[in-house]
Amino acid sequence: MDSKELLNLIRFVAKAGVSEVKYKTKDFEINIKTPLAGSEAVSYVPQPVAYQAPAVPVAASAAAPAAETKTESTSDDSKYITIKSPMIGTFYRKPSPDKDVFVNVGSEVKNDTVVCVIEAMKLFNQIEAEVSGKIVKILVDDASPVEYDQPLFLVDPS
Repeated sequence: MDSKELLNLIRFVAKAGVSEVKYKTKDFEINIKTPLAGSEAVSYVPQPVAYQAPAVPVAASAAAPAAETKTESTSDDSKYITIKSPMIGTFYRKPSPDKDVFVNVGSEVKNDTVVCVIEAMKLFNQIEAEVSGKIVKILVDDASPVEYDQPLFLVDPS
């Protein structure tokens, strides 16, 4: 079973609302438990896979400036640390609609600073920065769905 099939299985279990699933083949066995079972959820964490967008034909005159812009932003973002989503769910910047946001661009964060909440299966999970630094960019809109390992924030560690 490759990581994509495994991730699909985990998504299926999350959407099905069951507390435990055992999957067994001749040479592979996995046991997935959700918070509904009364214990912490433990899941397989696949290694990140690099995604390359499909090539799109572009006029030669427009290709050069686009390539320069992409190179500048890539090198600029490379000095930042990315806070990624540890789960699939809905991203919220506030603990509740009537409260202030956890962090804004320019906010200083520490390892244990809560930066957002992700709702998964009616549970609101506080996500901590796990790095120290300054928030330079918020990559996700409030109340939008997020995937596992999706970048949420860029942090300048200096």
